[in-house]
Amino acid sequence: MSIFSEPAFDDHEQVVFASDPETGLKAIIAVHNTNLGPSLGGCRMWPYASEQDAIHDVLRLSRGMTYKSALVNLPLGGGKSVIIGDPRTQKTPELFRAVGRAVERLNGRYIVAEDVGTSPADMAEIACETRHVGGINDGTDPARTGDPSPFTAYGVFIGLKEAVKYKNGSDDLKGLQVAIQGLGNVGFHLCELLHTAGAKLIVADINSDAVNRAVDRFAATAVSIDEILSVNADILAPCALGSIINDTSIAGLKAGIIAGAANNQLEADHHGDILREMGVLYAPDYVINAGGVVEVHYCREGRPVRETNRHIESIGATVREIFERADRESKSTSYIADRLAEERFGKTA
Repeated sequence: MSIFSEPAFDDHEQVVFASDPETGLKAIIAVHNTNLGPSLGGCRMWPYASEQDAIHDVLRLSRGMTYKSALVNLPLGGGKSVIIGDPRTQKTPELFRAVGRAVERLNGRYIVAEDVGTSPADMAEIACETRHVGGINDGTDPARTGDPSPFTAYGVFIGLKEAVKYKNGSDDLKGLQVAIQGLGNVGFHLCELLHTAGAKLIVADINSDAVNRAVDRFAATAVSIDEILSVNADILAPCALGSIINDTSIAGLKAGIIAGAANNQLEADHHGDILREMGVLYAPDYVINAGGVVEVHYCREGRPVRETNRHIESIGATVREIFERADRESKSTSYIADRLAEERFGKTA
């Protein structure tokens, strides 16, 4: 098992391995950077094929949270946690309380929140053991359910519209074909926003029930998960797992814009350069999917939803700044997004 030589290691401040024999917990918490404030990031539960895969994931995701919080102008650093296990069969309240104890031992350096494979109910169990948890609904605002997914989807929608405006001269989505890969909480909320705006949807997911719901509710066209990345569409919105823009998939892309919610969509940095050469406008994922972390922060601060939404809407201006600077400097949008984030959180060479 390797940490310092792992390709995703990026001068992380702290990596913690947490175990609990009674509950079977095997978890990793990564704190990437706390220059701007305590690290915040979701807790992902996933049946990783190996422990090294889990390490790679938590390192990449925690780094992304540092960059995300910096670009959305939050006083937060970046962290992440992963639980090695199947969320469909291995969840117990005791397991998440053990996670809470592990988080508490970090003394506030890491704030945990919901992610893939976890839920607001899981966060409530974690909160029994630590106050360093976000995504908890205290019942004071009916617009808040404790689920950050609608806010993540709203930020993606804002960023997607900005990309359309930059490429087409108008942010009108009526009649545009949008291919959505992944119909989890965020993907489905994004479908709703796009459908309301008049877009035509093409969808794919491993969950056939979610696909059928999208077809029935949004008159979406269903395709297989093998087809979705290469369908004829104006916009591709990846909303599943990462590394889907890679050496294999990139040649088959037909969409002129990529704007989705999935983290770490580019398998490697050079894929951003290839997209630029292809004329594909890429809205960097950690920029436009930051709505959830904005909501978690504002909820912890006790501030109203309208302020959350106003902050999320500022994502559009950041995306445009990235597009304009990328054109001006003849660089990929992913490269420019990284440099802009590093300028904001003060990364040292």
